[in-house]
Amino acid sequence: MVQRPYTAVLIVPTGVGAAIGGYAGDALPVARAIAGVADTLITHPNVMNGAQLYWPLPNALYVEGYGLDQFAAGQWGLRPVHRNRIGLLLDAGIEASLRWRHLQAADAARATLGLAMTDYGVTDAPVGVTLQTAASGATWGTIANPGTLLRAAERLVQLGAEAIAVVVRFPDDEGSAALQNYRQGQGVDPLAGAEAVISHLLVRQFHLPCAHAPALSPLPLDPTLSPKSAAEEIGHTFLPCVLAGLSQAPQFVTAGDRPIQTLYRDQVDAVIAPVTAFGGSGLLSFSATAAHLIAVEDNPTTLSMTPEQLGIRATRVRSYLEAIGVMVAHKAGIDPVALAPEMAQIQPQGSMQG
Repeated sequence: MVQRPYTAVLIVPTGVGAAIGGYAGDALPVARAIAGVADTLITHPNVMNGAQLYWPLPNALYVEGYGLDQFAAGQWGLRPVHRNRIGLLLDAGIEASLRWRHLQAADAARATLGLAMTDYGVTDAPVGVTLQTAASGATWGTIANPGTLLRAAERLVQLGAEAIAVVVRFPDDEGSAALQNYRQGQGVDPLAGAEAVISHLLVRQFHLPCAHAPALSPLPLDPTLSPKSAAEEIGHTFLPCVLAGLSQAPQFVTAGDRPIQTLYRDQVDAVIAPVTAFGGSGLLSFSATAAHLIAVEDNPTTLSMTPEQLGIRATRVRSYLEAIGVMVAHKAGIDPVALAPEMAQIQPQGSMQG
């Protein structure tokens, strides 16, 4: 019997302190495991990015969060590509020495990984990022000069950029309790919410793959650093994983037609997310489809939006390992009830009762 390909979406919302996926690429092992079961995995940069560390998954689609929300809403499709030509966009607020570090990282990606890039662009004014923390503990941010980002990105598109890697100077906050907690693997990523604002702006405007890497001064050595945060400590920039991810990120199909070899939301079979984070736009949209939603309990966040509270039908599992088991059964066409030690008899219902 021939079955259609099995497609899974892995979502770990950014900036909400997810115990798995809330740090420096620490959900990448989950993505690798799910990609071993699914024929196609769709996920986002927050899951795949680990600064200098990344892992190429030939069956994974690297989709920025705003684009993923549009895909989930049925507005956009995803068209896989062999290669994207990446435009590098640098904030004018990055000091000269730090700018050179990022340019050298880009050159290294060209020489060592063979990535295709346009000439880089610099904004005509500093972007001006301000970091904020909500009452829930989730992080977000504002940008003082969004116009300078849009103008610089437009010039890169005119140079032939098919994806945009953007690097913005973020405030150094070395002594903050939030940063110290994050480095110990206990807090919320203080930068993630503001990063999402930047990438959402560019994807919404240009309909191209985009991901962000913050420019920061190196932090002092901390021998007690958590392994979950350690990927950000082994280099001068966070850019390599972004360039690797964007190099084969799918293009967005925004027109009304459905070209061949384009993936749409009605082809999604399973969506996996933390149990307390079901209130996001993408998950609410997927709840209106036939996709099997799987809620993972062992990945707490600062949020408290469970499927039950929102009236969403989902399968609760304890861990990502159990979620993968549910996916295996689903892909094989097996009702998970059949794998339990006991099974109730089938019962009559409604007008069929005798």
